Amino acid sequence: MMALTTPYLWYTTRATGMVALILFTLVVALGTLVSNRIGGTFVGRFEVNELHRSASIVAIIFLVLHILTTVIDSYVPTGWISIVVPFTSSYRRVGVAIGAISFDLILAVWISSLLKVRVKNESWRFIHWFSWLAFAGAIAHAYLSGTDAKNSAGLLVVAACTLTVLLAGLWRYFGRPTRAAGRTALSPLAASKGAKAHGVVSGKVPTRATSPSSFPRASSPRSQKKRRK
Repeated sequence: MMALTTPYLWYTTRATGMVALILFTLVVALGTLVSNRIGGTFVGRFEVNELHRSASIVAIIFLVLHILTTVIDSYVPTGWISIVVPFTSSYRRVGVAIGAISFDLILAVWISSLLKVRVKNESWRFIHWFSWLAFAGAIAHAYLSGTDAKNSAGLLVVAACTLTVLLAGLWRYFGRPTRAAGRTALSPLAASKGAKAHGVVSGKVPTRATSPSSFPRASSPRSQKKRRK
């Protein structure tokens, strides 16, 4: 295979990696708005959901460009298999391995979204929790493998992205409105707590105090006529 290397590939790799990190920060932050059912006053929930979906697609595109330019550039000996298989790269093995794991998790979230109509809601929501792990891996990958993540400007961007997602995660947990607690997936650690809060015990769902069968039936005109006689 003929070697291919040029400064433009290296610059593209660095730029697309940083842009992908910023976009995924936006995706995770918008995901907290969607999960907490925010919207309706100035911006509707549908618009927030569509913005979250569109940002996800653009982030995936920049991530793919980042990966392709990295692998194509022969100056950095990573290898095609290192895209999805961790610890197969000879270049910064640990950092690239964390990036591969994050990419695998993002693929799982993306594929589950494409197959949402065929996947149970509980399974789909549980898989979506992988996006938080993927983002944490992306931060570690950017710092361990990235060239710009350790200088002043790049480090500031990485720190800002980390702080944004951290605050979004805290707000999602502590600021979760009541109307969203029973409609979207809770954290696996808080699932039992959420079930008790909604009165779900041992798989039983609370029923109404009265049912249609408990109401007295209205007597027909014929039966009323017989009573009069």
